[in-house]
Parts: sequence; structure tokens; C-alpha cells
Amino acid sequence: MMRDDLLSVLDWLRAKIILCGKIRRPFFKEGEVWWCSIGLNVGTEIYGKGKRFTRPVLVLKKFNHTSFLAVPLTTQIGRGPWYVPVPIHGGASAGILSQVRVFDSHRLTKRIGSLTELQFREARGRFSAFYSF
Repeated sequence: MMRDDLLSVLDWLRAKIILCGKIRRPFFKEGEVWWCSIGLNVGTEIYGKGKRFTRPVLVLKKFNHTSFLAVPLTTQIGRGPWYVPVPIHGGASAGILSQVRVFDSHRLTKRIGSLTELQFREARGRFSAFYSF
């Protein structure tokens, strides 16, 4: 492992310890976009950036007050059925459907905004179509 990689892992461990120590959980709803401490992941898995290893995510499904299914967002919009447009504050971003996963609400750091009902229905419809076999 390269020195910089090792330092990144140590930084993520520090951030994760802080996350695990959080007492209060934020109130969140389906269709909202949040900064989320995704972490430092492996290989082609999407990862967070900055001190808190954060990335915006769209909450697709709330299971309870502690867990939810979310799609990570990017401004590096590519082509393919795994991208779904997620406009936030007039900016262009996209959800990466191939990177959807379950998160704990302790990872949520700040609410960015929410989609309109129509935008959210479209995103969930694209998710369902992408994952149908």
C-alpha cells in the first residue's frame, strides 16, 4: 500500500470513529438530497471526498429512522442507463444507479434540498427499471 493510500485510510478511520460516536440522528425523508459520509471505499466503488469523506446522495427509500437506501450523486455525468438526472439548486448532477446502497443515518451530515414529486417519481422509476430482471 502506498503511503498516501495508508494516510487516507487512517483519515477515514478517524472520521468513522466520529460518526460512530454521534448521539443524535437527523430527521430525513425520501426524495431529499443530503451530504453523506460515504467513506473511503474499494476499487470502483464510489467514495466520499474531503475531511468527512462526503458526497451528495438522494434518499430513495427510508426503512426506518436509522437506515435508508440512497443513490450517490455526481457532477461528472456520463451516458448509460445507470445515470438518472437529479437537479439540485439549478445545477446539473446525476445519480449513479449502479452504486446504490443502504446507509445508516449517522452518515448524514447536512440536508442540501429535495426533489419535486415529479422528479422523485422519475428517479424511482429509473431505479426500478434499472434493477428489474
